[in-house]
Amino acid sequence: MAEIAMTTDVRALLDRTPFDASAVADLREVLGRDPSRYRTLRDAVAAMRDRERANMKPETYLRLGVGDVLLGRYAAALDELAKAGDNGLAHFHRGLALQNLQRWNDAAEAFAAAGKAGHDSKASELHRAGVLRRAGKIEDAQAILKNLEKLGSSSAEFHYQRGSLLAVDGELAAAAVEFEKALNIDRDHTGALFELAYINDLHGNDETAVEYYKRCTQRPPVPLAALINLGVLYEDEMRFREAEQCYRQVLTFDPNHPRARLFFRDCRASKDMYYDEEEIHRYSVLRQLLEIPVTDFELSVRSRNCLRKMNIRTLGDLTRTTEAALLASKNFGETSLSEIKEMMTSKGVRLGMALEGGERAAAELRHEPVEELSQEEKALLAKPIADLNLSVRARKCMNKLGIQTVGELIVHTGDELMECKNFGVTSLNEVREKLVELGLKLKNE
Repeated sequence: MAEIAMTTDVRALLDRTPFDASAVADLREVLGRDPSRYRTLRDAVAAMRDRERANMKPETYLRLGVGDVLLGRYAAALDELAKAGDNGLAHFHRGLALQNLQRWNDAAEAFAAAGKAGHDSKASELHRAGVLRRAGKIEDAQAILKNLEKLGSSSAEFHYQRGSLLAVDGELAAAAVEFEKALNIDRDHTGALFELAYINDLHGNDETAVEYYKRCTQRPPVPLAALINLGVLYEDEMRFREAEQCYRQVLTFDPNHPRARLFFRDCRASKDMYYDEEEIHRYSVLRQLLEIPVTDFELSVRSRNCLRKMNIRTLGDLTRTTEAALLASKNFGETSLSEIKEMMTSKGVRLGMALEGGERAAAELRHEPVEELSQEEKALLAKPIADLNLSVRARKCMNKLGIQTVGELIVHTGDELMECKNFGVTSLNEVREKLVELGLKLKNE
């Protein structure tokens, strides 16, 4: 039973010793099976950074850097992995970060360093071939694949790289065959999924392209181009809400992404002009569902009492809270959490779903109007909690609740914060004073 826990719990995997390629593979597998665990990974990375702040070691920087690569925070990952020492796993993930930032030559050097430092030399060389191809060094990439031809029967990455070279020459049919071979070996190979999606997109097979792009976005690290292209296809089908969510995800990773900013703005304008009667009906039904009081469900006394103390009155309130927030509440454990998750699943909703698209999505689920914020207000709400210089006790509460920014803090009430273990009146007053200095208040104050 202990081994199962070690391979399914995100926090345990991030803390595993040794933290090696096997641990990272298990972490990717867990995230791929349940994308909702990305939030847990984000919380775990934040908690580790806070916990080890005074005693950072190369091993810690390695864990943080790999975590940030999986979360798509490539610039932050580069800073951390640079301090992880001459470690093959660190060099390899530095290569992945540079690749996603389209710094092809730097990525090639990182993958070469990974192989020399003891990371899987064949995997490192295949990835180096990929970035050399993207840098326009086709002959160098071809030479690498020629030296690795023996991998043809066992390596999805080999077939992906060979298919990509065929695609450069315009041989799309032959390239598609190679990408299919890659998926026969690894059905979740992100690169092969993206290229097959793109080929189907080019040929007008929109439904197939959408399925491939969706699968492509379920494995870390997610290519931003896949989200952009998926959003465009959704827009073509007038599925504006889903398109908007794709662009929003890109902007979460890269707030200044020019195409995502442009498409997001255009998508919102199109959504406002387009009246979808079926969509309106669907949201009307959802709104009625979210207004159902939690007292209408058969929950244990402990669960009911905890929800009441946290001022969670309706099913909609539950969609606006997280697992971390519930578990941080006094006397609330895994049994109560499982009970509530099972009840919500039976209704087709889940914890945190109203938070996944940011505050606008949450407001839409509540069917409330949303006022546009100024750039100054947006910057203020995006301010990291660390900038508030809170005491250790208050900071630990923020980590337990998964609160990383001022904007995420002010959507909580004082009562919700007080439900966090070891968070008392002194800590609450401290938080209030810090918010007053910024001209802000907690929810309902």
